[in-house]
Amino acid sequence: MLTAQRCSVYYYAMFEVKDTDFFDLEEDDFDTVLASDITFSGTIRFAQPFMIKGSMDGSIHATSDLVVDTQAVVKADIVAQRVLVRGKVTGNIEAKGLVFVTSGGSVTGDITSEKVVLEPGSVFTGRCTMLQAT
Repeated sequence: MLTAQRCSVYYYAMFEVKDTDFFDLEEDDFDTVLASDITFSGTIRFAQPFMIKGSMDGSIHATSDLVVDTQAVVKADIVAQRVLVRGKVTGNIEAKGLVFVTSGGSVTGDITSEKVVLEPGSVFTGRCTMLQAT
């Protein structure tokens, strides 16, 4: 028998976030940025923090952090350490640590993570599966 676990959604001020710099990251903080004038189709793999400002269609596999910036449109399944969504994501997100959707950000797809944060004004359509901390 399958049992569903209810998704707990917290505002980030309600729990301890050890690295609050993650929420303040800007383009200059990244070695690699998919610029706003670029449309990419395919698979992206990376091991250092990565920012998407443009459009992406495919899949993302990372051992680091991903930021989907305010004007970005991502149609991809995402696997990363932490994911900050300021723009639009259509696809499933699996993060080992945290998925944070800011006000104005949207996710259409399932989220699997230890922590999920939806700011007031964000949009989430999908299922949420909470992982136990290891």
